[in-house]
Amino acid sequence: MPTYMYKAMTKNGQIVKNSITDINKENCIKRLKENELMPISLTQTFKMMDRTEKKPRNFRKVNDELRKIGSQRTQNGKKNLQRLTLREKIKDKMANKKKITSKDIRVFTQSFYLLKKAKFNNVHALSTVLESTENPKLKLIVEDILYGVESGEYMHTTMEYYADIFPYIYINMIKVGELSGSLDLALSQAIKYLDESEALNTKLKRILVPNIALLIGTVLLLFVCIIVGLPVVQNIFESVGTKDRLPWITIWFAGVVDTLIAFWYVPVLIVAGITIATIMYVRTPQGRYRFDKFKYTMPIFGKLIYLVDFSRLLKNMLLNIQNGIRIQDALEVSKNVVNNTVMLSMVNDSINNIYIGKSWITPFENEKFSNPMTVEMLKIGMQTDLTEMMEKLVEYMDIDIDNTLNKIMRILPEIAGGLVGVVLIFFVLVVLVPVVQIYMGGFLFSAYQDYI
Repeated sequence: MPTYMYKAMTKNGQIVKNSITDINKENCIKRLKENELMPISLTQTFKMMDRTEKKPRNFRKVNDELRKIGSQRTQNGKKNLQRLTLREKIKDKMANKKKITSKDIRVFTQSFYLLKKAKFNNVHALSTVLESTENPKLKLIVEDILYGVESGEYMHTTMEYYADIFPYIYINMIKVGELSGSLDLALSQAIKYLDESEALNTKLKRILVPNIALLIGTVLLLFVCIIVGLPVVQNIFESVGTKDRLPWITIWFAGVVDTLIAFWYVPVLIVAGITIATIMYVRTPQGRYRFDKFKYTMPIFGKLIYLVDFSRLLKNMLLNIQNGIRIQDALEVSKNVVNNTVMLSMVNDSINNIYIGKSWITPFENEKFSNPMTVEMLKIGMQTDLTEMMEKLVEYMDIDIDNTLNKIMRILPEIAGGLVGVVLIFFVLVVLVPVVQIYMGGFLFSAYQDYI
């Protein structure tokens, strides 16, 4: 009988993980509920090949860069690292530290897709891509994927060992394409997914980086002026013998800055304590759920985060359904593309609803995160053509994400500008007022009266 790994929640809200063996998933869910456990996820386990047992390959041609980073899969051209010059050792270290970027993944996918479209088989296509891959770390991974394919494995099986390099939704697209015999279509969708993700990340960086930098720079300017400028102004006041004093708000803020400098460890410990306490709370099941729910309800970015997660879920579901997979199985596979526990809870409720004969759309409707149009389109799709309706819904959600991003681009600079304005007003009161007093000569008049 198959073995399933399950994650479930007890009555006390604790998350438990274990394995269970039964004929099918329905019996497993029934047994878990009889033991007062609420299933969160249930995944069948398969015995996979231990990658440490792989034998090294015999390459005819090996790139010099691969030899320098210590590839253990070659028989010829090995280099003794102890004999490398200092320059070669530095170059070797730099090659090892070179990260695999999203651009590297996109180039690899695009090249592989073009070769598959030209009717290359997987081995020939991967061998060709391997020769043109520049990143040394990615080259080793492609080499490992190629070895797996030559050994009779699927590509996605090897990619799962590199889940920190390939996004899960990307791996799942390749998996669905290989199992359904439509790898070309899966690769084209993977390219589209990578391009959309990169475009979204670029837009977010363009929105966040300038505004955050402006705010931080203004605050730092205020502190530098207080630390450096005010003592100079105070010395001028004292040197001419005037009885005038700096404005009370200037003296107060200067005292605050001096206290922070003298007892800097106190705010550091407070911030560190709050941060650690928050992290520990978020790691609990209840804290994680509330934090994930806050992500969907937070001002400005909440709607965008939910739209991105839900769009990824629907796109992955659409890919699975287009390849003939049942809705419950599509939900089961697709739920791993998101890490938000609120979304995972909705997906698991949807799967359970299917098993008991209810609508899988109901949990998404009850949570009120999705707008009514999205829910109605899914309901109509269930009565007509779900695949066609989901295609239209995905297009609609992409437009909705763009509109939400445009709103954030309009709102965020206004908020950042308001905060900077408050800081500048405080800067005028604390720093510029004493400077104006010196410039206008008021303190000289006071000193002359004291002299008389």
